[in-house]
Amino acid sequence: MRIAIGQVAHETNTFCRGLTEVDEFKAKEWAHGPQLVSQHRGVRSYLGGMLDAGERLGIDLVPTFATHATPSGTISRSAYEMIASELLNGLRSAGRVDAICLALHGAGVAEGADDLEGDLLARIRAMTGRTLPIIVTLDLHANVTPEMAREATALLSVNFYPHVDSYERGGEAVTLAHRMVTDGIVPRMHLSRIPMIVPTTATSLSPVKEFNERCWAWEKKPGIIDCTFVHGFAHTDIPSISASVIAIADGSAELARQAADDVASYAWQHREGLIRRCPGPAEAIRMALALDGGPVVINETSDNPGGGSPGDGTYLLRAMLEARAASACFGFIYDPQTAAQAHDAGVGATIHVRLGGRTDRMHGEPIEADAYVADLTDGRFIRQSPMGRGAQVDLGRMARLRIGTVDVLVSSVREQTLDAEVFLHHGIDVTRYKIVALKSSQHFRAGFEPLAAHILTADSPGLTTLDLTSFPYHRVDRPVWPLDADTRYQPA
Repeated sequence: MRIAIGQVAHETNTFCRGLTEVDEFKAKEWAHGPQLVSQHRGVRSYLGGMLDAGERLGIDLVPTFATHATPSGTISRSAYEMIASELLNGLRSAGRVDAICLALHGAGVAEGADDLEGDLLARIRAMTGRTLPIIVTLDLHANVTPEMAREATALLSVNFYPHVDSYERGGEAVTLAHRMVTDGIVPRMHLSRIPMIVPTTATSLSPVKEFNERCWAWEKKPGIIDCTFVHGFAHTDIPSISASVIAIADGSAELARQAADDVASYAWQHREGLIRRCPGPAEAIRMALALDGGPVVINETSDNPGGGSPGDGTYLLRAMLEARAASACFGFIYDPQTAAQAHDAGVGATIHVRLGGRTDRMHGEPIEADAYVADLTDGRFIRQSPMGRGAQVDLGRMARLRIGTVDVLVSSVREQTLDAEVFLHHGIDVTRYKIVALKSSQHFRAGFEPLAAHILTADSPGLTTLDLTSFPYHRVDRPVWPLDADTRYQPA
């Protein structure tokens, strides 16, 4: 049995300025054939799970092409055409296969293609015909469209946020393809789209925790292969953004419809619990200092590079400095210029910095300060978080600066903080600090919940703020909750 595998992934925040070009994909991953295998073998990623499942089942996996980029603005037409061409050429070169398993995202947007994944799957179907099984893994923040559901045989979104089950979902995709070929499983899929936009919400918290439990109750019923509540991606302005439920049954489209509609109705009834009110940066610092024990982890959700924000926002860091918070560290802020300045000066130097605030003023003004250069690194380490453990991380030249009472990490590559390894790389043991601040919405929880005495979320203006009413939506299909309070929903 032969299965072709590949990946194209990008979470597109259309509110970001500028276009995402192919160089941003090549900087993160641009792997063909054996290189795909070497980069994902032993890694808790979708493709890592596919590789291990294939080996376990004795399947001849054919690696084609894999690429992804840090979330950012709309993908340029030329970049998308190049990416699509690389994947299609890889699939053609794979020769005769029994199935295709792809790790896509579900929130990709390119110039002329609001539904990147739907468009890409349609191109693949035009090449393979309608009968070849195409099993697709999706991010939990996919804006799942009818086109995706029509072109794929099965869509398997991760269940958790943080996405700690990407590896398992990759393995399940290969296993399902194997069952289709060898056991005669016939997946029938139903998509129930819900007219609501979900702010970033951890699946360990209510009411999403209960949404998942309702899905898993359906999965225990005979005939149900999978049932998943998909959050959608709120930070993009296209007609098709929404939460949804995907249900898959063996041979019964009606059973799949019943499961999807039931969970969708339940989620709609409990939607008000999705709205969270979080303190601003200054208030979050005051709350942290008043709590017993530590560390208190404060995540700056509004400037999360994992959702397309610039990563150089200064609201939370400025609040820490103004509070003169003792035993505090911030990891990390994206500022290649300051990192280069520190490397030029060397460890032990004191430099005057103009830190952050380089992308725009929405995320805060630059911080003018004197900084002591405490440590310098290459920014390369191995991820230890349950989400993507084993992956090589490269944040470029980095510096640990001491500004007042706060240790501040500065990176040359834009990315969110997933685990404490970046701190350890610079000689910081976060368990010895009272306050640990970082830029992330929820993914940090996988790496920091075991270490934190408390977790607080700070919100402020930004491209990934929880306040969805602050975004200038112009193209979204209306009405949609919570933008329109009078939105009504009834499963079709």
